[in-house]
Amino acid sequence: MLKAIYTERGPVPEASIEAVKVDQPALTSGQVLIEVLAAPINPSDVLTLTGEYGMLPPLPAVGGNEGVGRVVEQGEGVSAPQVGQTVLLPVGCGSWASHVVADAKGLIPLPNEADPQQLSMMTVNPPTASLLLSEFVDLQPGDWVIQNAANSGVGGYLIQLAKLRGLKTVNVVRRDSAVAAVEAEGADLVLLDGDDLRERMLAATDGKLPRLGVDAVGGAATDRLASCLVEGGVLVNYGAMSREPCQVGALNLVFKDIQLKGFWLARWFQQASDEQKMKVFGEVASLIATGKLKARVAQTYGINEIKQAVAAAAAGEREGKIMILPNQAQ
Repeated sequence: MLKAIYTERGPVPEASIEAVKVDQPALTSGQVLIEVLAAPINPSDVLTLTGEYGMLPPLPAVGGNEGVGRVVEQGEGVSAPQVGQTVLLPVGCGSWASHVVADAKGLIPLPNEADPQQLSMMTVNPPTASLLLSEFVDLQPGDWVIQNAANSGVGGYLIQLAKLRGLKTVNVVRRDSAVAAVEAEGADLVLLDGDDLRERMLAATDGKLPRLGVDAVGGAATDRLASCLVEGGVLVNYGAMSREPCQVGALNLVFKDIQLKGFWLARWFQQASDEQKMKVFGEVASLIATGKLKARVAQTYGINEIKQAVAAAAAGEREGKIMILPNQAQ
């Protein structure tokens, strides 16, 4: 077995992680051995390696928080999932590994015929996008939503889910080279960020103002989104790609009564009921399995290439997710 293990954290995320050979543990009652098929590298994974994420596992740790695999061995007393069944890996299991041992109880079976790379991304970004669209504003078909970091993983899913729900999206990006890819996702409007963002948006939407804004950048970009919202609108921050605190001026916060809220999927998982979780995962899994919801994959790496993979994920300015295929031929 191979696992991508790190023993320290630091400013260069790829510096402390490496693929290490480990012995396969003996399965105990109720456990299964899962061959990992695919596991993405998310921004939160990179921040975990640098020590900047809001929740850090004790060291040493195995990288990766989500993925999918195939059951290859059952422990005593296990009747399901069957050997050969594709399953969603438990959140936070250390998915950058050739194999994962997990309790069979609670594993979510997934369609064997679906693309494992697409399924591997369903735990974090699609639920985040879905909940951002449903938890804060009672949006109706025809309503506009504005988001920045629209070329991100969450951004792409939000565009697709919004379209499926009859919503329209204003999508803000920070570079010209990102425009075409965001338009290809089905975006209604793509704009470069800038001080005149509100004026350009109003010209393109015939004066329509969004009720919901979604911010993943922080800094002055937060205030620019706030300026685009209707009076009393809600602005939700779920990231800080600028590494700066959210800034909202008095014009928007006081005189326009814009509400600034935060969203962290990990907290939602802690507070949501099993029924709520299954509703969200059920929707996402069905849409991915039927090809109605998908994300771009920029490049794939084997587990022995974990340093190069993490460096590529941290570098930015790419179109699509960096994906670990732990058992692909080297």
